[in-house]
Amino acid sequence: MSQASELHPETPAGEGKGGRVIPLHERKARIALAGNPNSGKTTAFNAYTGSRQHVGNYPGVTVEKKEGVFRLDDTEVTLVDLPGTYSLTAYSAEEIVTREVLSRETPLAVVDVVDASALERNLLLTVQIMEMGIPVALALNMMDEARRAGMHINSEMLGRRLGVPVGETVARTGEGLKEIMAAAVAFGRENARREPLRISYGPDLDPVIAEMETLLTERRVLEHWYRPRWIAVKLLEGDERVREEVREAAPEVAEKLQDLHDVVSAHIRATLNASTEAIIADYRYGYIRGVLSAGVISREGHRDRMALTDKLDKVFTNALFGPLIMLGILYVMFQVTFDVGAYPQGWVEDGFGWLGDTLSDILPEGFLKSLVVSGIIDGVGGVVSFVPLIMIMFLFVAFLEDSGYMARIAYMVDRVFRAFGLHGCSVMPYIVAGGIAGGCAIPGVMATRTLRSPREKLATLLTLPYMACGAKLPVFLLVAGVFFPGNEAVTLFLLTLAGWAAALLTARLLRSTVIRGESTPFVMELPPYRLPTLRSLLIHCWERTWMYLKKAGTVLVAISILIWAGMTFPTLDPEAAAPYEQRIGALEDRLAALPPDAAEAAPLNEAIEQARQELGAAELRHSLAGRVGSALEPLTRPAGFDWRTNIAMLAGIAAKEAVVATLGTAYSLGEQDPEDAAPLAARIAADPGWSRATGLALMLFVLLYSPCFVTLVVIRHEAGSWGWVAFSMLFSTGLAYAVAVTAYQIGSRVWG
Repeated sequence: MSQASELHPETPAGEGKGGRVIPLHERKARIALAGNPNSGKTTAFNAYTGSRQHVGNYPGVTVEKKEGVFRLDDTEVTLVDLPGTYSLTAYSAEEIVTREVLSRETPLAVVDVVDASALERNLLLTVQIMEMGIPVALALNMMDEARRAGMHINSEMLGRRLGVPVGETVARTGEGLKEIMAAAVAFGRENARREPLRISYGPDLDPVIAEMETLLTERRVLEHWYRPRWIAVKLLEGDERVREEVREAAPEVAEKLQDLHDVVSAHIRATLNASTEAIIADYRYGYIRGVLSAGVISREGHRDRMALTDKLDKVFTNALFGPLIMLGILYVMFQVTFDVGAYPQGWVEDGFGWLGDTLSDILPEGFLKSLVVSGIIDGVGGVVSFVPLIMIMFLFVAFLEDSGYMARIAYMVDRVFRAFGLHGCSVMPYIVAGGIAGGCAIPGVMATRTLRSPREKLATLLTLPYMACGAKLPVFLLVAGVFFPGNEAVTLFLLTLAGWAAALLTARLLRSTVIRGESTPFVMELPPYRLPTLRSLLIHCWERTWMYLKKAGTVLVAISILIWAGMTFPTLDPEAAAPYEQRIGALEDRLAALPPDAAEAAPLNEAIEQARQELGAAELRHSLAGRVGSALEPLTRPAGFDWRTNIAMLAGIAAKEAVVATLGTAYSLGEQDPEDAAPLAARIAADPGWSRATGLALMLFVLLYSPCFVTLVVIRHEAGSWGWVAFSMLFSTGLAYAVAVTAYQIGSRVWG
């Protein structure tokens, strides 16, 4: 039996080995799983819990919350997967969440998963957890790679020096996972009141820390959450969150602590030309280097685990070839996604088409049939049909992340993005959102979770909807085919570049005005290249796909029903409809009186169809959507849009896929397939109200205006405020309107 399968032995609850009855408090344990990004922590969590995990978000933030349950011999362990973080300094939501879980949810112990080949850097987090007084067990992960590189770690000596259990693990195979978890549970039970690690921070800081600690202890400030010494160290590090908590709990003590901080900070700057935070970091690393000295780590020969990675990086991050390779990889990713995903997407669409036809035959004519078929079935089908593409795309993204290449992409574009107030990690959300035409803004917004700075994250998620997502492509294909025949590919390419330009320039504007703040340092680890496991890829793919279905599906169904209702009600008055119906009836009577092969039959059929189209247009203009579209016409005329186009643009706020379909309905052509827009193209081409300038203005407006409703909901979830949703809608629509009016006015003069 493999190590991974041994993680879940079947032992009856409450009965231990040898038949001993286990007390309830010994049958349950809550363990936190911590670690740096790329340490293998998530792989370990998946190995422990498998499908027995629950995914959500921590209250008030967008950081993902994962918990899972598994049985370890006689104990039911609830495992909390903490966000990957390098430290417990409050620079990011991940760091804040991690330390709040550790301090307020009081896990029995922490299993800290560290990259065995980078112990010095990884142990910084370990030391900070130990300073909180929480029992820690150290999992030296990826030991198989360390051994192949000729590295030997004396884990027993390391454990003695740190005073914690240490075990060697390989998370992707399950090696050592059961043993380190058992050690963590036992260590936590034996050290529930463990004294925190006390590091000397030198003759300048130690006396001040002691004085702060005394003040905090006497007034019992935040004693339920943190140790006094830990609070003192955090205050000297300049931790704003802890400072605010102390100020709220004991304002007079906070003032005295601030005075102590100011005095010692001025002294450190004057004598050492450094900050107190830098001094604390230096002493922590000094402690770590002392722990790792004299025999803890040894190497055989001159083999270097990073040798292959360094050789690959000389090519993949080369100043010239790196960006070209990156673009090639991303192009292949999207090309394969749409080539392979087209087949299952077609099957899903055919399935919903069959369901719609079947219900159409069963249900009687009327509003119920229209609601079920046009509102619900089409709405659900429109969402679910994209799931095959989403799954394939997420599978590629998971591979890029787990293999280590995603970090290289961020590294290469960071310098360019920094000039626009963004971060290197912003590139992948842009790409996923449609930076290479065909993405989707919903997973793009979700991908902003990789950004540590709230300001850079906000600037990214507010501008990534400008990308040419897959839902906008039918509009671009329709208009480019009508007004730029023979140059469709160039038109799409230029629109894609326009989306990037608008996003970066807008980000620069936002970062200079409403989202001001210092850029976070680009501290992106370049992990060694690894071959991801199929299990990890599938779990990551399913988690993201399920989130897409859950968040997008329900909302889009509701919006589809609202669109249907808006274009159906109120119905046309019988008196207003009577002339059209009488005309249709008279034409049908004349047609019925003719022989089947009469030459006059064809013109009569055309006249009947024309009359029905005119009746449909009258009904649509009388509906709520038609009235709103007509009311907006004076405002949109400078951009070349009439009332029909206005209705389509309003429907596009619900879902960009609805723009072409709504235009088709608005032109009395019935329901329009976005992939087969030729009849609509012919009508638009023949309409004197349309021109090449109108088409250009429409494409730019669709590219830039308000994100679709589902994207807005996800932006609300990630930004944490409906205010930013309103800003995204209004600012983007205002920008799109200004660009569309400018394009139409200039185009009208250039093309006539």
